[in-house]
Amino acid sequence: MQDCDEPRSAFLTTGADSPWRPWVHRFERVMPLVLLGLATVLSLAQGQPWERRWGTLALAGVALCWVLATDTFLPRRWRGSTPVLVVAFAGLLAIASVLMARDMLFLVFLVTCFFRAIALGPMPLVLLGLTATSALINSLGSGGPLQALREWPVPYLAIVLIQTAAIGGGLEVSRQLVRQNEQRRKAVAALEAALEENAGLHRQLLAQAREAGVLDERQRLSREIHDTLAQGFTGIITQLQAAEETHGDPAERQRHVDAAGALARENLQEARRAVRALSPEALESAGLPEALAGVVHRWSQRSGVPAEFTTTGTPGPMHPEIEATLLRITQEALGNVAEHAKARRVGLTLSYMEDQLTLDVRDDGIGFDQERLRRNGTDYRGFGLGGMRQRVQRLAGSLVVESEPGGGTAISATVPAIPFQESR
Repeated sequence: MQDCDEPRSAFLTTGADSPWRPWVHRFERVMPLVLLGLATVLSLAQGQPWERRWGTLALAGVALCWVLATDTFLPRRWRGSTPVLVVAFAGLLAIASVLMARDMLFLVFLVTCFFRAIALGPMPLVLLGLTATSALINSLGSGGPLQALREWPVPYLAIVLIQTAAIGGGLEVSRQLVRQNEQRRKAVAALEAALEENAGLHRQLLAQAREAGVLDERQRLSREIHDTLAQGFTGIITQLQAAEETHGDPAERQRHVDAAGALARENLQEARRAVRALSPEALESAGLPEALAGVVHRWSQRSGVPAEFTTTGTPGPMHPEIEATLLRITQEALGNVAEHAKARRVGLTLSYMEDQLTLDVRDDGIGFDQERLRRNGTDYRGFGLGGMRQRVQRLAGSLVVESEPGGGTAISATVPAIPFQESR
């Protein structure tokens, strides 16, 4: 049920939440005044005798007062009241009919009764108001409804019925459309709420999956350290002990020393591969922006290449694996720049967004041919780009590389923004 304080609108296709609704109400309240003024001016300009002009002007003044009292300045608490609307419509129809009977130009003012009938509310009242307005507007020019019924009853009744049915049918269709639009709006709002809830659940599941992945990765690293590094160190110790026991055989001693060196180099490679998944020391005492700034500063000092680091958005503590991944990617990207790019300047940007973090690394070095890289199916920078891509893909992220010979290289790593949560 409509609130009694809410004015009824003839333009019912305007939804309750539409930004145009206030303008529609203003138009409806101004329209009778504009049409009355237009009809009055045109009527007075016809050159009729002054006595008739004064009579027309007096009736127009009565119409103006009625419109102002029952519409423009009607208290808000009465604007939705059906009895008040019926009285206002009946008075407006009577005054407009008298004016039109006096001068056909006031037909434009009588048209406003159609809009007032539409706003009456219940359909029986609406149809009654439309029928009355149609009966008068189509007969006053020829003597009124009774005269029209005597002289041309069938055409007259057909016009009134068709006009009433057309306007009433259009009104009912518009009301159905409004109801459907309101139902659709509520359904969309419910869907948006469900999507927001699902997005929260997705983030929660993603965080839980990352936690489980971290635990699995730690267990894997533990097995790798036991199976590779520990055994490798054992082999090195064994070879060195054997070298000490050669007792004057230089060739045999050198053989054991060479074997120990080979084992040490292999173990170093295994260590480098394994520690990539461990928490970087730089993050133990600083946040991600500070840690990256320190890495960039130290790299710039060692390499002699100017490097600038900036942060955008609102920094906040992220999941340790997210921060470790971005720090490792920074280290690998800078290592590639120092080894291959021959750059004169490097720029890094860490961007905090609502649901993701992006690390951009740009250099003005010699670049490379990406098409050639794809054709060969290899990464000529060793495991740099491949390692970065694997790191971000493990976090459901993405890595984009843009480069061309002589045009420098830009690397953009994007990962989900999963906030850090203290374990309870």
